[in-house]
Amino acid sequence: MVTGPGPLRESGAVNEASTVDAASTVEEKPTPVLECRSVRKVFRGTTVLDGLNLTVAEHDVVVLIGASGSGKSTLLRCINLLETVDDGDILLDGEEITDPRVNPDKVRQRIGIVFQAFNLFPHLSVLDNITLAPRRVHGKSRAEAEEQAYAWLDRVGLRSHAKEYPDRLSGGQQQRVAIVRALVNNPRLLLLDEVTSALDPQLVGEVLATIRDLRDAGTTMIIATHEMSFARRVADRVCFLDGGSIVEEGPPEQVLGDPQLPRTRAFLQQVTSLRDGSPGGAAAVGSGERP
Repeated sequence: MVTGPGPLRESGAVNEASTVDAASTVEEKPTPVLECRSVRKVFRGTTVLDGLNLTVAEHDVVVLIGASGSGKSTLLRCINLLETVDDGDILLDGEEITDPRVNPDKVRQRIGIVFQAFNLFPHLSVLDNITLAPRRVHGKSRAEAEEQAYAWLDRVGLRSHAKEYPDRLSGGQQQRVAIVRALVNNPRLLLLDEVTSALDPQLVGEVLATIRDLRDAGTTMIIATHEMSFARRVADRVCFLDGGSIVEEGPPEQVLGDPQLPRTRAFLQQVTSLRDGSPGGAAAVGSGERP
């Protein structure tokens, strides 16, 4: 049976439209903010990162957990180019930033990092600590830099402390200033390395509240932490590092509540036992309780 030209054209148009739609679907897949591909780092013969792979999409909050020495902090330092990788690639918005020809200072303008030590300049006020990089590195006027700084200080409840010096602030307040300093340049990615470890327990809550607010605002973050209950509340994905690799990852309710690998279960049991002060505390892991 011979089909007339009308239906044939219609069929062709449908097929063409389908092809275009399919191509559009492929093209619309967003480039991850960050990709780590088989990243390896060795210190004095000790392998700290061993072929690590990680992908972080825009607005994702990825929380890294693991014992001390598992590679969490080293990974963050490699992402911010404070350490050079020995093998593998790190890409920011699809650009390979571990290429030796890349200017690391330009990359660091797009990545904010906050350490467990506050690293504020003691001789500068809160306001000057926050506005230093926008003025010196990004070329903003003092008025513009201060306007942005005050806007961020409002968000974290520290506007009234703008003219204070760091030693007049509590540890929690200093850490919130350090977070604002990292955010005022509008980085594509924020790295937080054990930002509550150096704080007294009563000050941890105010810093965690700030991080939750950033998550709700859509900030893309990678957070290394030992705060398991916080990881459960804030993470889109939890990655357990052991021996320099990510050995288990997934939603927090799965990794923290129902870990699949013995190594993950053993780590969480140890963390819970230390928190509770007795081996019996491990029962909470995998039982639906918040670790």
